[in-house]
Amino acid sequence: MRRDFFQATRRILMIAAVLAVPGFANSEPSYGIAMYGKPALPPDFVSLPYANPDAPKGGRFVDGQVGSFDSLNPHIRKGRVPWQLRFLAYESLMGRSWDEPFTLYGLLAESVNADPEGRWVEFTLRPEARFSDGSPVTVEDVLWSYETLGTKGHPRYAGTWAKVAKAEAIGPRTVRFEFNVQDRELALIMGLRPILKKAQWEGKDFAESGTDVIPISTAPYVIDSFEPGRFVSLKRDPNYWGRDLPFRRGTNNIDEIRMEFFGDATALFEAFKAGEISTMRESNSAKWESRYNFPAVQSGEIVKSLIPNKRPSGITGFVMNTRRDQFRDWRVREALIQAFNFEFINQTLNGGEQPRITSYFSNSVLGMKPGPATGKVAALLAPYADQLLPGAIEGYTLPVSDGSEANRKGIRKAKALLQEAGYTVQNGVMTGPGGKPFTFDILLSQGSSENQAVIDIYTQSLARLGITPTVTTVDSAQYKERTQVYDFDMTYYRRGLSLSPGNEQRLYWGADGVTQPGSRNWMGMDVPAVGAMIDKMVNSPSQDDYRAAVRALDRILISGRYVIPLWFSPISRIAHKKELKYPENLPMYGDWIGFQPDVWWIEKDK
Repeated sequence: MRRDFFQATRRILMIAAVLAVPGFANSEPSYGIAMYGKPALPPDFVSLPYANPDAPKGGRFVDGQVGSFDSLNPHIRKGRVPWQLRFLAYESLMGRSWDEPFTLYGLLAESVNADPEGRWVEFTLRPEARFSDGSPVTVEDVLWSYETLGTKGHPRYAGTWAKVAKAEAIGPRTVRFEFNVQDRELALIMGLRPILKKAQWEGKDFAESGTDVIPISTAPYVIDSFEPGRFVSLKRDPNYWGRDLPFRRGTNNIDEIRMEFFGDATALFEAFKAGEISTMRESNSAKWESRYNFPAVQSGEIVKSLIPNKRPSGITGFVMNTRRDQFRDWRVREALIQAFNFEFINQTLNGGEQPRITSYFSNSVLGMKPGPATGKVAALLAPYADQLLPGAIEGYTLPVSDGSEANRKGIRKAKALLQEAGYTVQNGVMTGPGGKPFTFDILLSQGSSENQAVIDIYTQSLARLGITPTVTTVDSAQYKERTQVYDFDMTYYRRGLSLSPGNEQRLYWGADGVTQPGSRNWMGMDVPAVGAMIDKMVNSPSQDDYRAAVRALDRILISGRYVIPLWFSPISRIAHKKELKYPENLPMYGDWIGFQPDVWWIEKDK
């Protein structure tokens, strides 16, 4: 089932025009908030533009995933939690429209009021807002949730809470947060924190909760039943307080959402073929053409849908840990990128169909432009020219091979770079300045068959340079433990990026992550210019300034040569049961958080 790509493009351009108006629109209480300009939807909007307000309710949706879980609290550092719970089973003061970057609409809060300079924000609760046990949501619950998450919750909450100078109730339904920094994005971030019931956690250790406590929330779905490591079932709450809100109209249409867990990808796919699973995402284009021809597809019981998107590609590939001596020299990292024969690997595994990631924000309006930096981007980078690597200002492009297995051009370039860095080939072995063979370990997680296939081809290429890395495969628990403390030389790395990047980028690339465990800065980069670009992003006075800051950051990241990029897809490939339907109008994020099963519905044959 194909969709109108041009319709989505026109919608993106219209939204971009609206967002181009500078400054916060909010200097008094409003139904929504946009970082640039005004919310695209009017106060009396009927539904989100990509939701079907007439969608029928009912049915059962079964999602499958590889792995296990031992906790139902997605807001703490400990434990493995079904990732969907964070988005389906919890609710916040404001809600995102996935057709508008940097725009929120009232959810638990009926209004928001933000300082145009980014010094404070106020939220007023809806009087009808309720928890699933029927009790009202109070300002005390809100303040407790923010402080608890910020001090005892997952590290993703701590950075924002550290910027809150004062949090208080200024009315029976109104809370105010004052910030100790000027940061215009904070008003939006504060609107997206999950709200929990304070009374439920009295006498309990929030940070240690596993499956012993099912958190009470305000969301449309509640946890109905579960079996640790095997399944979680969410049921739509018939008494959900917000079912008549325009923001919720046409969403949360399915009565039961069940998450089933499998030991490996093969077992998951077989369950889908047998009809036990409702849907299956396929990231490999070659498998999409070859594997999805079983009887249920041929009979039409299973439908293959393509969902386009205009969101950033993010970065997916193999990250080099610059905390290790081998990878501190950028010329070594560039040599390993040159030796990676992307075109041959892509042809072998994907039939050559998947486009390569060319930068961290490629495929979007935020991605860097080819060639030398110009205009505002060049001006932002100029003060840091002496600390940036070659390519950041002049322009950086990934190597392109002729597609042959030998990749002679890439191997020659890699060898020359290694020689510049002080390496020589002795008796067929690449040897460092200290006389030791150049080698490193590649850490993989069990079950990652595609990654293993990529590495098998890559190690054969490295052998042409006299480099013989080791490959270590560990179970998912060990993999998580080791990557949390950066105990690896090279490993698989994936970071999704949004169309509204901001403060979270500090967690991704900030200098604190060089030594602080649990960050997403797996490469260990410490570049002051990165922090400067993030500061510019969160305080940009206009959309143009904001995009220039993101594009400058993009140049710093890709020219840092920290990751050997793989491929991405500007479309999602979703196979699903024919009774599962989705709206004709697609969000600009495409198949992302808030899409499946959020705006899908079940429509039986008449």
